[in-house]
Amino acid sequence: MVVVMGTDATSEQVDAVVARVVDSGGDAFVSRGVSRTIIGLVGDVDQFHTLDLRGMPGVTDVVRISAPYKLVSRQHHAQMTTVFVGDARVPIGPDTFTLAAGPCAVETPEQTLEAAHMARAAGATLLRGGAYKPRTSPYAFQGLGEAGLRILADVRLETGLPIVTEVVDAHDVELVASYADMLQIGTRNAQNFALLQAAGEVGKPVLLKRGMTATIEEWLMAAEYIAQRGNLDIVLCERGIRTFESATRNTLDISAVPVAHDLSHLPVMVDPSHSGGRRDLVVPLSKAAIAVGADGLLVDVHPHPEAALVDGPQALVNGDLRALAQAVRQLPPLFGRRPADEA
Repeated sequence: MVVVMGTDATSEQVDAVVARVVDSGGDAFVSRGVSRTIIGLVGDVDQFHTLDLRGMPGVTDVVRISAPYKLVSRQHHAQMTTVFVGDARVPIGPDTFTLAAGPCAVETPEQTLEAAHMARAAGATLLRGGAYKPRTSPYAFQGLGEAGLRILADVRLETGLPIVTEVVDAHDVELVASYADMLQIGTRNAQNFALLQAAGEVGKPVLLKRGMTATIEEWLMAAEYIAQRGNLDIVLCERGIRTFESATRNTLDISAVPVAHDLSHLPVMVDPSHSGGRRDLVVPLSKAAIAVGADGLLVDVHPHPEAALVDGPQALVNGDLRALAQAVRQLPPLFGRRPADEA
């Protein structure tokens, strides 16, 4: 069950609802989004019905949710959510199309700045870049850590692009949040529940990638862990799942975009770089993502992919980047969306 508070509900009114629920023996979890506050209730539903919560000041509605993911479910939230990132308030939502691009891994200040200029020229309004890199091999490059975060912050200052960067350990959430405009939870940590909860508590938007073997329900339940800790500013990211197919790095589940939109009010982006794993597949998969209703893309860009420390074969340069820029500019308006840099 969830209690939907009005847009003008005060903190005192929210606290009063929480107190009434707790006094009845239940638990209440407050989640604040851009446009509304939702209180998720855990406990005896029949007991909650006796509390007359709907009649309390500030309450808009009380809804019994059948889905296990109550706060991110669309059952109580018919209007799709728009998430705003950074001081520039870059929108990710149903009316716009947002491109986040940059190097998969931050290597040097020069490489990161050059990649950021390439991303912005292609229409990107968010800079993605990894300072912490969870890798399959313990001997592979693991990222520069805080030094990489400082490079990203310097590049943001020079380009104005808000930062999206990954956090891989719950103990690092506050540190990464002190630099980043948006926290990314990667596929390998999609069910790291301690990390999800910590990310939900720091007040920054979260980009949640789908686990490589996760069902859509498991993906949404992971988002629920973030929402339950008070943060509804969540963007889902379909990045390909593991299947029997070996021709691509992963299999892009393009159907996951409309299914997630049907089940949840959260925005959904697509990562064509990590799904295809090949430069020549990125633009076709991007076009498919736009056509199926994705709210944005997360794309790898590198000035010298042949020398990249991470995922060089999928990073865009030159002609492919120009083709992506053309697609991002021309296709979203056909589906009623504006590029985010025009919002």
